[in-house]
Amino acid sequence: MRLPGRYDGVARPIVTYGGDPVLHRPCAPVTEFDGALRRLVLDMFASMTAADGVGLAANQIGVDARIFVIDCPDATGQDVVGYVVNPTLTPLDPVEDEPVEEVTEEGCLSVPGPYAELPRAFRARVDGVDVAGKPVSIEATGMAARCLQHEVDHLDGVVYVDRLPEDLRERLLAEAAGPNGDLPA
Repeated sequence: MRLPGRYDGVARPIVTYGGDPVLHRPCAPVTEFDGALRRLVLDMFASMTAADGVGLAANQIGVDARIFVIDCPDATGQDVVGYVVNPTLTPLDPVEDEPVEEVTEEGCLSVPGPYAELPRAFRARVDGVDVAGKPVSIEATGMAARCLQHEVDHLDGVVYVDRLPEDLRERLLAEAAGPNGDLPA
């Protein structure tokens, strides 16, 4: 489905937890920097927007590639919008009166519905490249830093519920599955 407005891409279905194995293994580094990669990034932004998300990793739409997109506010309320190909994550030391980490609710488009508190670094940076292979960095605080960490986790085959105690993870996955026991496709 093509969405009017901000992103000129085609929204693709979101892969849910336990579905496509691509969500549960490390993604392959991107080696081809071409028109198909540019289209994929546009489709990822469109998919994230259609699903009402603030970040999306390529494997969440079934693509085995180390790419994520973000459109998420930071601790000051400023929107952090961008994408990184082949990202490397660096949690950063706090500045001035910032906390080292923040414990707040986190959710995921691939686990629709439930949220759980999870500690993450308050400030983080990702370094990688853009669709032309040129170096890019995104540094963020607060929710946007959480999003950077969450999306790189996805690219490493880790979904946020995998970081939770087993009993809580099972309860959240059951909640996401709903009464019939199946996560939506």
